[in-house]
Amino acid sequence: MILIILSLSLAVGPAICVQPAARPPAVGVDEHLGAVVPLDAHFNDEDGRPVKLGALLDKPVILTLNFFRCAGICTPLLNGLTDSLNEIKLEPGKDFRVVTVSFDPKDDHELAKMKRLNYIRQFHRPFPVEAWRFLTGRPQDIKALTEAVGFHYQPAPGGQFVHPGVIVILSPQGKVTRYMYGIEFSPYDLQMALLEAARGVARPSVVKALQFCYDYDPVSRSFVFRLTRIVGAVTLMLALALIGALGFWPRRKA
Repeated sequence: MILIILSLSLAVGPAICVQPAARPPAVGVDEHLGAVVPLDAHFNDEDGRPVKLGALLDKPVILTLNFFRCAGICTPLLNGLTDSLNEIKLEPGKDFRVVTVSFDPKDDHELAKMKRLNYIRQFHRPFPVEAWRFLTGRPQDIKALTEAVGFHYQPAPGGQFVHPGVIVILSPQGKVTRYMYGIEFSPYDLQMALLEAARGVARPSVVKALQFCYDYDPVSRSFVFRLTRIVGAVTLMLALALIGALGFWPRRKA
């Protein structure tokens, strides 16, 4: 029976792994609901001027962590966020702000300015440029912010990074109130998250399955369904359920 369990665990592969509780994942999100981002962290805006993070948190903020030369999930994520922002009823710049921070210190303000212009052009509703900020920064400030929200990433070949797809909702006081995963965001859920952030209400995430079921393929620039992960996980759960049932099954007397 032990051999069966080991075989099934190997079949599942890296999709399921057990991390020590005190050790954050190498790549992924370790949710820090209620944590406050470093308000004194300094970044550079689209014109290369220094800006303190706390100065942008006078209203609920949608924080995205990306890098501007990303060939993977960043563009689909920001496109999905733009689509959702086109539909919500809240007023950008008044009811909320979007702040996109590059976690690659090599990105500069010229690239940030170009990226902001590209996304502002996608809106079919009034959306002031000041309502979406694209920031770059120094390694120490980037690290302080990513660690505060539990965002973990790793460098990859070709100047790329392996990183999760997530947006983080912040209250006007800089408190983490919600994580939303994937590349598409329900306008209703996003609006509710912003309204709750305005009141400082923090809620846990309930949808993480897509990160497990799908991988982003940078070659085809699409998400690939990983059937082997699902089959392996279900097989392992069934095996553990069977072992548990056998443990409680009444033994026949000799």
